[in-house]
Amino acid sequence: MGAVSKFIGKSFFKIIGWKLVGEVPDVPKYVCVLAPHTSLWDMIWGKMYNWAFEMKPKIMIKKEFFFFPMGILLRLWGAVPINRKYPGGIVNQMADEYKKTEKMILAITPEGTRSPNPNWKTGFYRIAQAANVPIYLTLSDFKSKTAGFIGEFKITGNMEKDIKAIKEHYKGMEGLYKGKFEI
Repeated sequence: MGAVSKFIGKSFFKIIGWKLVGEVPDVPKYVCVLAPHTSLWDMIWGKMYNWAFEMKPKIMIKKEFFFFPMGILLRLWGAVPINRKYPGGIVNQMADEYKKTEKMILAITPEGTRSPNPNWKTGFYRIAQAANVPIYLTLSDFKSKTAGFIGEFKITGNMEKDIKAIKEHYKGMEGLYKGKFEI
């Protein structure tokens, strides 16, 4: 990344009239929760944010999509091939990825779909626990035209209670498509 990418990222938000909030965590490893997620366009907003702040998060994509030339493009965008038959499952696979590197941000949309889903997936929580890394909450709220970091969420070990508390941070927010974001 460089000055040009940073300029493009910051200019994108300025041109569309969005404000950027919060601070990018200054920690080497964490799970980044992304919500609301209602459109594939969220990927563009995310990429522009990453460029603006020179971030290089990883995203999980099933390994079957890593064929030539698609695999090259996916890796350039920070994709990690997920082997759904990995011994111990995806949670352990990602925890192992964290162990292999000095620095890693894993970006996850807990809704697991762009359709309305109040039953969020818990993989982000379980990965953070297994890898012993913090969880940071981010937002891309089309209602207030705001993107950025909400802050760290300290897990208690009571996953059900914590997921409910995390959802509270997103109350009243909207994705690109109104009515598709449920908590």
